Amino acid sequence: MAETSIRVEVVYATPDRQELLELEVPLGTTVRAAAILSGMAERFPELNPAQCPLGVFGQLFSSPEIRKLEAGDRVEIYRPLLADPKEVRRLRALKAAALKKASGSI
Repeated sequence: MAETSIRVEVVYATPDRQELLELEVPLGTTVRAAAILSGMAERFPELNPAQCPLGVFGQLFSSPEIRKLEAGDRVEIYRPLLADPKEVRRLRALKAAALKKASGSI
């Protein structure tokens, strides 16, 4: 008999808390649909799984509404970046250069 459902995991984490849920979803469920079906939005009120970035096993998908899940997949719900990592590194380098210059002139 053909399978009509599959088991997948959905994960989400904040700096101080993480959740991993196992779900049984209908065959053909998309990454976005599994994130919504997981109920993570009820556990994390700040989360909007209908709009947040999503991936499977660390691979970010630009169209999670299209990518269908396979049995055993782990859907990862990503938090938006608060700061651009390149900009943070640039500012850190500027600060280090300024400190070095200031300590060298004393």
